[in-house]
This record gives sequence, C-alpha cells and structure tokens, in this order.
Amino acid sequence: MTETATSELDDSFHVFDTTLRDGAQREGINLTVADKLAIARHLDDFGVGFIEGGWPGANPRDTEFFARAQAEIEFRSAQLVAFGATRRAGAKASEDPQVRALLESGAPVITLVAKSHDRHVELALRTTLDENLEMVRDTVSYLKGQGRRVFVDCEHFFDGYRANPEYAKAVVRAASEAGADVVVLCDTNGGMLPAQVQAVVSTVLADTGARLGIHAQDDTGCAVANTLAAVDGGATHVQCTANGYGERVGNANLFPVVAALELKYGKRVLPEGRLREMTRISHAVAEVVNLTPSTHQPYVGLSAFAHKAGLHASAIKVDPDLYQHIDPEQVGNTMRMLVSDMAGRASIELKGKELGVDLGDDRELVGRVVERVKERELRGYTYEAADASFELLLRTEAQGGRPLRYFEVESWRAIVEDRPDGTHANEATVKLWAKGERIVATAEGNGPVNALDRALRVALEKIYPQLAKFELVDYKVRILEGKHGTQSTTRVLISTTDGAGEWSTVGVAENVIAASWQALEDAYTYGLLRAGVVPAE
Repeated sequence: MTETATSELDDSFHVFDTTLRDGAQREGINLTVADKLAIARHLDDFGVGFIEGGWPGANPRDTEFFARAQAEIEFRSAQLVAFGATRRAGAKASEDPQVRALLESGAPVITLVAKSHDRHVELALRTTLDENLEMVRDTVSYLKGQGRRVFVDCEHFFDGYRANPEYAKAVVRAASEAGADVVVLCDTNGGMLPAQVQAVVSTVLADTGARLGIHAQDDTGCAVANTLAAVDGGATHVQCTANGYGERVGNANLFPVVAALELKYGKRVLPEGRLREMTRISHAVAEVVNLTPSTHQPYVGLSAFAHKAGLHASAIKVDPDLYQHIDPEQVGNTMRMLVSDMAGRASIELKGKELGVDLGDDRELVGRVVERVKERELRGYTYEAADASFELLLRTEAQGGRPLRYFEVESWRAIVEDRPDGTHANEATVKLWAKGERIVATAEGNGPVNALDRALRVALEKIYPQLAKFELVDYKVRILEGKHGTQSTTRVLISTTDGAGEWSTVGVAENVIAASWQALEDAYTYGLLRAGVVPAE
C-alpha cells in the first residue's frame, strides 16, 4: 500500500518521477494499466521519492491505475502522486468534481497544475488574473485541509515570468501561502537555457521564500542542464522522466539528473545502493514501453563506457580513470573495449581479458591479432558489434592460426524457386563432416537464410544436442560503400541466443547468402564453445 512507503532519506530534497503521466505523452508510447504498474514497481525499486501516476477522473485507465496501485503495490521508497488542475473559475474547490476525483484516488500527494502566464489565464482559462490566484489558493488550502500533501506546477512559468514577472511570482506566493509544500517552476515549452534558469530560480526564491522545484522539457536539448542549473539556483525538488520520455522531444532524463546529483554534487537523493540499479532500471522501463534503449544515453547506455581508439585503450590499461569520468559500476554499467581498425595492442589485450582469453605477454601474438583485425575490417568486417566472431578470431590466432572446429563444411547450397502461383519455395542443402561422420541434410525455410539455418541444425543436432536451445533473434544486412548495385560487398550481422545469453557474429561477401553463411557458421561454433563443448582436434 502507498501509505506504508518508507524512505531512509529526509525531506530536504525530492526526486519526483512523472514517467507515467508526462513521459506517457511521448509519441509511440501507449501504456496499459499493467504497463504503468510494472513501471511504478521499477521506479520504486530505483528509489525515487514520488511517482506521479496520472490524472484520476480524466480517463478510466488512470482511475483504474490508482485503484490497483493502492491494492497491489507496497511501495518501499516512493509515494504515489495524483495529478490534476486547480478548480474551475467561479466554482468552489470543495464542489469541483475534478478535485473530488483527486481525493478519491487515495494518493497521499497531489500535484496541481496552475496557470502562471498572464496571457494563458486570460486566453485559455478565460478568467481574470485575480480569479486565477483565488483558484490556486482555494484548491491548495482545501486539499491541505483534507490531509493531502500538495505540490503546485506553475505551467509556462518561465515564459510567463519573461512577460510579467510580478504576476508569475504572485502565483508562486499564492500557492505557497495557501500551504503548498513545493511550487514547481515549469519550462513547459522547453525554450530555456541553463544560465537563464539559474538566474530566474534564485530571484524567485529570494523574492517569495517558497520551496521551489523544477520541471524542464528538452526542446533546446538542455533539460538535464536546466534541471541542475535550477538546483544551483536553490531548487530542492526535481521532476524527471525515465530515459527522458515525454511530449515532443522529451523531458529531463531521470537517470543523468540523479547520477549528477549523487556523484557530482554529492547529494544523497536515493536510498543506499540504489544507484547501482540505474542501468538495469533504465533498460527495464524501455522494455515495458517497447522502445529500444538508446545505446549512447549518458551513464546507462551500452556505449557510455565503450572505448574504441587505441590511444584511449593504452591509457585505460594504465588507469581506467584517465578516460572515464566515473567508475561505470557505480551506475550498474560496465566498461567495454571495441575492436576495430583503430585498435592498438592495448585494445586487443584489454578485449582479450574482457573475453577471458589470456594473451599473456605474447607481443607477437597481439601484433598478429591487430594486423588481422585491420586487414579484415578493410574488407568490410566489423567487430564492434560482433564480439563472438572476434573471440573466435582471437582464439584462432592464439592457436597459431588453427581455427576452432566442431564441424568441417564440404559444401552448401540454397535454392529459391519462383512458382507460377506467385509463391516461393526456399530449400537448402548442407554437406559436412562432424566427429568423423559425413552428413547431408536438407531443409526448407521461409527464406534462403532460414533454410540454411534449419539445414545446419538438422545436420548437427543429433551430434550436438546443445543446438536445440539456439535461436536466431536478429539479422541485419548492410551494403558496404565501394562497388554499386548487385556487385556491392554485403555485411551480415546475426544475433543468436541460447536462452541464457546472446552473442553476435559477422560475415562479409559479395553474395548476401554467402555472408549469411559465414555469420551462421560462426554463430554455431561460438555457441558450442559457450556451451562447453570440446572442439574437434
């Protein structure tokens, strides 16, 4: 239950998440109640102080969410927040159905959106500036009297402050004097820059004495910086969304904001140990909303601590801090070495260590691997996204150029038959040797590559039953620059899983089927190695 939520943190600084309301307004996101409950659990696991669940009464989904969240989730850290508006002009808060729905949600905290831009009051609300102030006072004081904690979001505050600073500050005073716990300054249009935000926040704080928060949109690409600038100006409440989801280009991203506060500002804003869960939580939320995680997202992205240049690798080998601003383990991420034609000896040594291949002090071996990588990348191979193929190359060179073999391919072929009725038949035949036995296998598939995959599986599964767990989960084709049209070189990347992990392999050829076969052969070889099967002599 929400009421049982406890936190080991004091109330001096708030991390407020609005993924379930503002984040859900991102194009392409459509959350079910089950999705919202799952995300709420993840956010509570992360340790945010407040989770804004939506607008009860505005739609059946949000109303159901609050009812189920109260019954189904026992929050450890977060308090559930209901979002709504101040009462209507000319009405009483105690009689407004929308205000009543906020109370009926059962949420212990309520966020009210209030107009703070004079033109919005007159044109959107179609009421007077004085009546708007009374709407704020009446709604806040009524909800406080009902035992709720109240935050007030001053919509379009910064634009309103630019147009009429005295009125914008009057809205802040009205909310604070009526009992609002925090008054949040919203950069609703996302047009502010950090220096401007800091100056406005510090001035409003000095002139009103209210406890201030910040809500920043990312239309200038400055939402995270603007949020931190507001903290510099005296704000003690930050509103963010997981992975920066939100309307238009998004909101301030929860994860870099929290990481900066904890690791750069030295503020403890999460319960002990929760920061290490950050990468996992980011990816878990992305999974729920069905959006691919950004690989280049600060702190939590797959590439956030990935190093490619040989110069970087040489320095990292001496001290990782020389090219990393934090230890990636602090946020639950890991350092990765990328192998490419930029690789030097240090890159190869570190990558070998990462993959569990001990190269020792064999400088000649490392040199051979470096040259092999550069030669193959010149032909179109890439090992940045194909660690499995690189490990096979590394082990081959470590064995004096003798590749790992579980089977020896005699030949393969794939046939695509165009039938008169417009359908196609895809058939593949594989001839190979495994454990001294010659095997010929044929299979059909929904494409030539799928047919080859099935034929290879048919040929080998009796000898290597581990293959039954293998599944091809991704297939990418890229036409490389150079030649054009049907004479172009083709690169294929294949991702395979055994249910416990995933690996990627690469193939390059002028023929897309031949490139696919190379990647498939590597995928099966690496999978058997991963399964602990001893290669043939």
